[in-house]
Amino acid sequence: MPEACILGIETSCDETAAAVVRGGEHLLSNVVSSQIATHRPYGGVVPELASREHLRAIVPVVRQALLEAGQTYESIDAIAVTQGPGLAGALMVGISFAKALAFALGKPLIAVNHLEGHIHAVLLEEKQKGNAHMEFPLLALVVSGGHTHLFLAHQSERGWTYENIGRTRDDAAGEAFDKVAKLLGLGYPGGPMIDALARHGNPKAVRFGPAQIKHRNRGTPREQQTLYDFSFSGIKTAVLRYVELESMRDSIAARRQALDAMDRPSAADLRALCDSKTLDLIASFQRAVVDDLVFKTLAAAREREVRTLLVTGGVAANSELRETFSIEAAKEGLPVFFPSRSLSTDNAAMIATAAWPRYQAKEFAVAEFSAEASLSLR
Repeated sequence: MPEACILGIETSCDETAAAVVRGGEHLLSNVVSSQIATHRPYGGVVPELASREHLRAIVPVVRQALLEAGQTYESIDAIAVTQGPGLAGALMVGISFAKALAFALGKPLIAVNHLEGHIHAVLLEEKQKGNAHMEFPLLALVVSGGHTHLFLAHQSERGWTYENIGRTRDDAAGEAFDKVAKLLGLGYPGGPMIDALARHGNPKAVRFGPAQIKHRNRGTPREQQTLYDFSFSGIKTAVLRYVELESMRDSIAARRQALDAMDRPSAADLRALCDSKTLDLIASFQRAVVDDLVFKTLAAAREREVRTLLVTGGVAANSELRETFSIEAAKEGLPVFFPSRSLSTDNAAMIATAAWPRYQAKEFAVAEFSAEASLSLR
């Protein structure tokens, strides 16, 4: 009997994505429609615009995913869709479409946590390499524009369970990258630009102190601060203070104006618009964020006697983060795995893959389920 094919749909933020995965490990198609051009003039994602663009893109994206996979609406076995976390309006576009499709086709529908999807992006590619078995306990750092979480994962007969042992208390790491890029006039999205420019600066030129957690111990005991919580709003403020003290506003305004006159500026174009002081600031900022992520993650791994480390999410595409984790984890004798850069950012392949264990267990969504913008992972 052939393995089941799952159509995955992802619309949690600003990427409209659809993919078909067979048997939880064979990637047949992976289509992503980006909204970067829509949000670039605003320097960040505008929720209302994101929802509108999802409405425009979802039908052609799903059709393209089916076409590339050699499948039809009738031939797929199930539909998986992101339930949360994410932007409520954006999530509802994907959920409404998936519900209508499942009802019309008489196919089972599976609701997937976006954060678990990022974890399964790594597992998908490791299975393709023949590395189907991970040693537990396993620690996963999910780090992106909207999330910075540390999950301790365990495996049982019923699948994986997760314990959230660290999370951001304010800005996510990817959000800090984008906000600093906007502050420095580097364009949107900021993360890739900072990654490209940082290698041309001195990461020791500007000294940033360790991140300080704000709003200590508010909320329920489960939500209260842990040793492995993150905070990146302070470093963003420190960059702003440095800009003001070093009188960099005029050069930033000039760079922003020059970029506005370019259709699709490259990293080389941007580098030509940055002086050494700016490049040093960018390199120092990135180094501080990477050091904080690596230090706290490896400290948690040591305390919990972790056997495997996963680093995933959009920021996992950052070259310095990958290199530093690889070096420092190797010193600990800890194997670390990353997704490919194409599966680091939001995609639907990870959603279809995460849905596979639920399909096998027949854990299907009820008709009444809806978007949960702050959905937690357990």
